[in-house]
Amino acid sequence: MARDSRLKQSPKQNQMRARIAAAAARIMAEDGVDDFALAKRKAARQLGATDTHALPGNDEVEAELRAYLALYRGDEQRERIAGLRELALAAMRELEPFRPYLSGGVLKGTASRNAEIDLQLFTDDLKSVEIFLMNRGVAYDVSEQRDYCGDEPRAVSLLHADWDGVPVNLAVHGANDERSVLKATLMGRPIERAGIAAVQSLIEANGASS
Repeated sequence: MARDSRLKQSPKQNQMRARIAAAAARIMAEDGVDDFALAKRKAARQLGATDTHALPGNDEVEAELRAYLALYRGDEQRERIAGLRELALAAMRELEPFRPYLSGGVLKGTASRNAEIDLQLFTDDLKSVEIFLMNRGVAYDVSEQRDYCGDEPRAVSLLHADWDGVPVNLAVHGANDERSVLKATLMGRPIERAGIAAVQSLIEANGASS
């Protein structure tokens, strides 16, 4: 929801938004829920909120999640993120022919317990990705999700892989979409992503500051 529409809400609605955002952040941190929509629905039920207009945006929940993790999971969170980023980088190097990018909570630093690594691949040859996984002995299953490339909807194949015991989601986009703005929803924010060099730099920078 746009910021100007939030300002039009009543103080009671704004208060409920803040409560739901905080509760959703706790659910994501404590229960390992990575789906913002699911966390918000669970938080709304817990608080007895029936006004769907009081649901916060993902950005509000993410801000609360960052604050919660910093306050209650400081050292543990830093170690978790560092480990997951190392695993992600190793997988990306193996998947380099498919133009991999890291996205999601591992990139943002908000990945909670039982988090999965989210990678974006850019290739027109989905079968080659599957053959690669089979040759490496990686178990996986396939589903489909809808993303947006700019304002255009895209059907994206999603490979759920068990990569050395860690769940990794491989979203396989068309090769031509690599230089485009990708969004999870039409009105959503662009999906943040980082290539191999950027993830390597992020790991090095965090290591130097620890």
